[in-house]
Amino acid sequence: MIKAVIVMNDQGKPRLVKFFTFQAVEKQHELIRSIYGVLCSRANNVSNFIKVDSLFGPDARLVYKIFATLYFVFVFDTSENELAVLDLMQVFVETLDKCFHNVRELDIVFNFNKVHAILDEIILGGQVVGTNSPEVVKAVIEISKMDKPANSIMLVPSISGWSSR
Repeated sequence: MIKAVIVMNDQGKPRLVKFFTFQAVEKQHELIRSIYGVLCSRANNVSNFIKVDSLFGPDARLVYKIFATLYFVFVFDTSENELAVLDLMQVFVETLDKCFHNVRELDIVFNFNKVHAILDEIILGGQVVGTNSPEVVKAVIEISKMDKPANSIMLVPSISGWSSR
């Protein structure tokens, strides 16, 4: 099971945080600080897989990858294959790139609803539901089409006999 997906910049500011197991807000902040502390102290020539039993409980693992100035972090348990999670992370980043045409940190900050929709099309409730990037992009486009009428201002027709003056 995927326990958390965190995207943070190289200064430790979280840009996307999604926990699939309940964590109090204070605990979430503590976990993010701890994860950042571990990641920024690691050498470049070591594995991207870390055991994080002390943070998330027994059998918890973390895989991370750095893209530009962003750390993409997936926390999972032993029921998931480490390499499969690394591939899942790659699918997530590729999908973000397709949706935002070379995704940047500000795309994630200002389009958090769309980013969460993308993540929900890939992982739902901690379970992997989709790994086909073109299918995820198609689903997100359909979701965006449905959002547009809800976000537009609609004119209320005047009731007959009532003046709009």
